[in-house]
Amino acid sequence: MDHVDRALLTQLQQDATQSYAALGQSVGLSAGAAHERVRKLRERGVIRRTVIDVDPAAVGRGVLAYVMVDSTAWMGDAAEHFAALPEIQEAHVIAGSASLLVKVRTATTEQLQDVLRRIYAIEGVSGTQATIVLETFFERPLPPQEL
Repeated sequence: MDHVDRALLTQLQQDATQSYAALGQSVGLSAGAAHERVRKLRERGVIRRTVIDVDPAAVGRGVLAYVMVDSTAWMGDAAEHFAALPEIQEAHVIAGSASLLVKVRTATTEQLQDVLRRIYAIEGVSGTQATIVLETFFERPLPPQEL
């Protein structure tokens, strides 16, 4: 991956809806050359997907919690159980005092409590510890120098 690919990725992270002509112009390429580079980045798995960034609060998912999941067994095989809970946006096997870290979004704390009950019902889960986010200062994509 060269500096042009990194510049393309930076531009796409800011606005993935821009035309290939605009994208190419921003990095000094023709529309066709920009399209070809983006296609190759997708083929290589550098670009995993193209999404729209939705404000969770605007669609009734304003409660954000990070949940540490304790277990009595290896949880790496339980991915499908966590994926079956639509409120869980991310799940990560971690090292440390807990086995998993999950990111949960709900509309209310009552709904969060229900999700915690459903997590606790998964075989092997022995406990949870939730941290509720009060305010998010910022979220950002990978900076260009790290791409």
